[in-house]
Amino acid sequence: MNRLLACLLLSVLVSPVEPALAQSRPDAPGSRQPVRLSTPRIAPLPESEWTDRQRALVQEYAPDGRVGNALSTLLHVPQLAEAIMSFDRFLDQESALEPRYRSLLLLRTAWLTHNQYQWSVFASNGRAAGLTDGELRRIAVGPDADGWNDFDAAHLRLADELYQNSSVSDQTWTTLGVRYNLLQMVEAVTNVNQSTVRSMMFNAMGVQPDDWTTDRLPTDVPYRVSVSDREPPLSSPRIAPLEGNGLRVSRTFSRHPRLSQAQGGLYGFVLNGSPLTDHDRELLILRIGWNCRAEYEWAKHVGSVGRARDHGLEPLRIAEGPGADGWSPFSATLLTFADELYRDVMVSDDTWAAITAEFDTRETMSALMTVSTYRLVSMSLNAFGVQILETDEGLPDIR
Repeated sequence: MNRLLACLLLSVLVSPVEPALAQSRPDAPGSRQPVRLSTPRIAPLPESEWTDRQRALVQEYAPDGRVGNALSTLLHVPQLAEAIMSFDRFLDQESALEPRYRSLLLLRTAWLTHNQYQWSVFASNGRAAGLTDGELRRIAVGPDADGWNDFDAAHLRLADELYQNSSVSDQTWTTLGVRYNLLQMVEAVTNVNQSTVRSMMFNAMGVQPDDWTTDRLPTDVPYRVSVSDREPPLSSPRIAPLEGNGLRVSRTFSRHPRLSQAQGGLYGFVLNGSPLTDHDRELLILRIGWNCRAEYEWAKHVGSVGRARDHGLEPLRIAEGPGADGWSPFSATLLTFADELYRDVMVSDDTWAAITAEFDTRETMSALMTVSTYRLVSMSLNAFGVQILETDEGLPDIR
């Protein structure tokens, strides 16, 4: 479809929003149960279409020959698949967390995001780590269910707070920190955040559970997320950056060198391997940073890292959202796309149609990866307390 026809379609699909009714932020995640698709929007790539590079990725990440729907869908964009799968493998094989506690984090995040694929995988892994069927159901009920000790409940509450508030309360951080060292604290946060990345992408693409799995999300537990209001932003870091030159975020993540190296593929794809224009990439990064109230991310992508204004973007209008005056139909759609992924870990049918009228599969998956990865970044920055510089441009005050 050529660009003119795409724009005509967008003008129909994107409903104008009256400025007086526009919200600068969407409702918080967890305000409603995420919708699950029963069929894929992006189908797994059939083996008959694999290139040599894709076959090499399968050999690397599915050496037993059993290729799941997640990997075979990600194969549409090999560099993206490599970034996600290599980081997943690090978290799975080199984690400093005990398997039981890691399972609590991953399963609670799968429940919060209502991602059937991840629940189907992590429930089996959780049983191998010693979780009972009763505990699996109680994970869905949440941290306030009878039967959890304080340390178990703190893992579930960490997932809830990161999902709904994009931050971690002092009480939850302190409870975990009594037994966890710095590396384990970083990994606890990162496991929730990376699981959220996968859920955002898998939900939106409609990745279905593999035929050989039997576990499914509990259907007899009402969807409910209940956490305290987000606490004020941290005024000093919980995890201090390493001394030296360079961005504070890099020096903070480098406190866990192996994780930082493995996670770097996500940013490498978004910033250097993605087919998105600078304008569209920075629009998505800033909008998810604004929704998550990640001041450091906002400051750097307005400023020296993203240089938003150099790409024709006015930060204040990004904060005002898709209902602000002056957006093209497609830019408004991209903002809505980021808002829906933040609020619903899903993209509505109308927004998906508008996106895919303009973007091909590679571009669409890259847009999903951009919003998802920088939600991970936002939640990590907030949880670790990475501080902006005095000279940085912080979040605008929109009341």
